[in-house]
Amino acid sequence: MRRADGLPRVCFLGYRQLTRLVRPVLADYVDRARVEVAEGAFDDAVAIASKRIAQGEVDAFLSAGANASILRQRLDAPVATIEVEGFDVLEAMIRARRMTDRVGIVTYGQIDPRLDAVKGLLRMEVAQYAYRGAEDAQRHFDALRRDGFEVIIGSSLVVELAEQNGLQGLLVYSLDSVRRGIEHAIDLARAARLEAGRYEQLNGVLRTLQDAMLAVDRDHRIIAVNPPMQKALGREREALVGTSLDALVPELSLRRTLETGEEERATVRNLMSHDWVVTRAPIREHGETVGATITLYDTRLIQEADTSLRIHQRTRQTRGRYRFEDIHGSSPAFLRAIKTARRFARTDLTVLLTGESGVGKELFAQAIHAESPRSGEPFVALNCAAFPESLLESELFGYEEGAFTGSRRGGKRGLLEAAHRGTLFLDEIGDMPLPLQTRLLRVLQEREVTRLGGTAAVPIDVRIIVATHQPLQEMIAGRRFRQDLYYRINTLRLSIPPLRDRKSDIPPLMHGMVTRGLRRLGSTLRAEPALEVLAPHLLAYAWPGNVRELENIAERIAVYLLQFENENEIDLDGLTQDCPEILPEGGLSAPDDPDGLSVRIEAALRRANGNRARAAEFLGVSRATLWRWQKALESTNANPG
Repeated sequence: MRRADGLPRVCFLGYRQLTRLVRPVLADYVDRARVEVAEGAFDDAVAIASKRIAQGEVDAFLSAGANASILRQRLDAPVATIEVEGFDVLEAMIRARRMTDRVGIVTYGQIDPRLDAVKGLLRMEVAQYAYRGAEDAQRHFDALRRDGFEVIIGSSLVVELAEQNGLQGLLVYSLDSVRRGIEHAIDLARAARLEAGRYEQLNGVLRTLQDAMLAVDRDHRIIAVNPPMQKALGREREALVGTSLDALVPELSLRRTLETGEEERATVRNLMSHDWVVTRAPIREHGETVGATITLYDTRLIQEADTSLRIHQRTRQTRGRYRFEDIHGSSPAFLRAIKTARRFARTDLTVLLTGESGVGKELFAQAIHAESPRSGEPFVALNCAAFPESLLESELFGYEEGAFTGSRRGGKRGLLEAAHRGTLFLDEIGDMPLPLQTRLLRVLQEREVTRLGGTAAVPIDVRIIVATHQPLQEMIAGRRFRQDLYYRINTLRLSIPPLRDRKSDIPPLMHGMVTRGLRRLGSTLRAEPALEVLAPHLLAYAWPGNVRELENIAERIAVYLLQFENENEIDLDGLTQDCPEILPEGGLSAPDDPDGLSVRIEAALRRANGNRARAAEFLGVSRATLWRWQKALESTNANPG
């Protein structure tokens, strides 16, 4: 079981001589890790380690010499090594020189030819051996004893042999090498905990699916499997996890998916006397394939399973998708916002994003994360307005087992823990209930979180970005938002301009969105002719829904234009019904910018040598629309007031 303090757990395994050196150092790491010391070597060490793994009591192991090599070969767990550095051997030789001028050195791995130069400087005779196992070490030790060497430098195994035979043994390891080994072990343990957390999440996801599914790591070993797949394979989870999929069911092999990183969808196969629709998909992290999944769908439930998977993948996404390069705009106000956001990204301070609904606050939050030093860590987003208070609290802070009726067995870590080392984006923070504001304030102050039903505080390292479209200062005055929380989150403030304040961005944004919409619909139609005609109306509209509304109208325009795929002329009058926001009632009547429209009409007529039909074609409208525009312009000029 995992410790409630959340610290990484390391188990040191070695001979008694090395454990004596390790124990005094451990006091320096009590706030960073839980380090257990166990004496054992070779098969005994493997047995001790296997028991710890089976009981879930350790995240990584630490050992030295042959012990470390054997543990690494025979355990499916990370193993750090206390390495012997050149200075360690030199320091031991200097200590040995105070006792004798004849020294034997027996170390694991290989001999160091550089010591031949050192022995001349120290004026001592040195016999150096390397061993790979206990028998090698014993043989070299016996040779040194026969040759009359009374002081032997080596690993804990060698020192123990020396002491058993009445000789002087000097341990080759130094306190510095021990500290380096512990640091490495803690790093491995942290990485293992994160990996185990991902596997736990993956198993939790798979358990919610009614179709048979399993996942493998990059070595093709099963890391997660759900009950339907266990039933299909006729084996319990314990017999599957850690097993090579090839050795278990070759027909389900995911080797090709791991090698190519390509997805294979909807392949009908007969497996285990049953027809399945098989889907294979890679698991990627930072663009690299780190595993793969295979799903066996019952044909009657394909649509339901596909829908649930898509929803689940959307809600569980923990990596930001957007960078600053994906946020388009060139108006001065928008470029200032981008410049400020890039500057904020270089810090680790809390950011408050303000702006109307639909301006792209989450895009800015993701881009800030992607350009920050935390870019390789999780980006976790939570909309505070999307959950009732009780559910929001458990989502944010997590809970211990038994915290409330229906809580998951073993408890659940909250999004604050899930975002450890990364960024937590709290959207619509103005809608967070006051009691949760109090809890969040404490987390921001203390940088530690306590789960619901728990007592132990878990340290977290999280960068916070919050966003709101509400007037927080007015809410403070109305006692609907805590003033102290406001001052805590208002460290760096960025106001994202609404679309109506960056009108020069509207035409290029609309062009890109309509073009992408047409391509998704399989059309090669150009968007420019229609958008040139619509440009004055797009610029005249206030866009209360901002970029989100722009996207919706762009999709409508793309669908409307689809009917003119094979036509020589595009009639935009029908958009009055599809897009009443930008074309209210009067359709393509003369817009608020008559001078600009007049110039465009005159240019089109000159280009068409006065032919109205061709001029209308150049403008992308029907002849009737061109006629109405001209009549409207004449009326405007006749009645300028």
